[in-house]
This record gives sequence, C-alpha cells and structure tokens, in this order.
Amino acid sequence: MKKLGVSFDEICTDNWEAFASVFQEYTHKAGKKYTTDIEGNNTLLRHRIRRAVRKTCCFSKKFENHIKAFEIVFFYINFGWI
Repeated sequence: MKKLGVSFDEICTDNWEAFASVFQEYTHKAGKKYTTDIEGNNTLLRHRIRRAVRKTCCFSKKFENHIKAFEIVFFYINFGWI
C-alpha cells in the first residue's frame, strides 16, 4: 500500500484470517460492524453504475468512458445529490 502512495489510519475488514495475516503492520479492526458502511457504498455503486455490474448494459469499449462514468457518479455522491 505504501508503494502505491495510499495512506490511511486504520483498516476495517470482516473476521477472515487472511486479512489478519496480510495487514499485520497496520491498525486493523475486524468485525461486521466495521464493514457495513463499506458494503453499503459498494451496493450504492452497483445500483448507480450499471456498467460496473453487467457487460451487456451500457458497455463501452473505451476505458476512458468507464472512468468518466465513475467520476460523474462520485461527483454526485460527494456533493449529496444522490
């Protein structure tokens, strides 16, 4: 994660043993009560961005079009319009 330039304070995962071994050096919180917000965000994205779910619905061959679609949805989510 550090090589990618990603910074964070803590990692929240479900109680799966593989996560505990991978994220040993980080502050790690395990349990479903910490992951419900993340699952809610993933559900919101699946419902709002159909191209992230199925290839047959609104699928474009240009990668830039997919990035722009995600950027538009993130804009609306961040400014409270969704």
